[in-house]
Amino acid sequence: MAYSKKVAIGAFHTSAKAGFCLIFSLAMAACSSLPQPPVRAEVYDFGPGQQAASAPAAPAAAHAIVLADVVSTGMPDADSGLNYRLAYANAQQLRPYRDARWSQPPAQLLTQALRERLGQRRAVLTEGGVGVRLADGARPEVLRLQLEEFSQVFDAPQTSHALARLRASLARSTHGGERLLSQRLFVVQRPAATPDAAGGAKALAEAAGQLADEVAQWLEQP
Repeated sequence: MAYSKKVAIGAFHTSAKAGFCLIFSLAMAACSSLPQPPVRAEVYDFGPGQQAASAPAAPAAAHAIVLADVVSTGMPDADSGLNYRLAYANAQQLRPYRDARWSQPPAQLLTQALRERLGQRRAVLTEGGVGVRLADGARPEVLRLQLEEFSQVFDAPQTSHALARLRASLARSTHGGERLLSQRLFVVQRPAATPDAAGGAKALAEAAGQLADEVAQWLEQP
């Protein structure tokens, strides 16, 4: 009788322990199945820009130019995704980083970079200044830009570069509309230091700076 009682007590303890373990496992499973808070995306821009005030632009009104906002082709104007391509797998597919983005759409960031760079040598007007008259009575030239590509291209899993392609059109504003003066396609590539979003963002920011420099040099040509 005493032996049977001990066996029953032992079985009860074993059953209770097993039940506790089962309940604990179910509770842990329930906790792990709860929705997790979304991962906050890393936000990038082109950097702080000029660190010190530059000398005032030359007051010669003839050098003023109208800079229209850069427009994107092949991607939504409001898209602020940091995009990449896998050239070794499918270069035609543009992919966004899930946990990284630009602070503004690249076209807007590039407009700001160009306005800052061009403003070092001349007065830069917004598109509303198309109809203004310069000192000689002429209307200012108008610079229109299309951003055709702005992505990080992976040639191999651990090797990538920034690719930026910008189409520029320079026109003279007249009574009858705009008269095209010149066009040019700018293509810039910059190596990425690391094969990730941070490396791509840095390389693309450098590519944007080079684009701004090349556009400024092009406008200085006679």
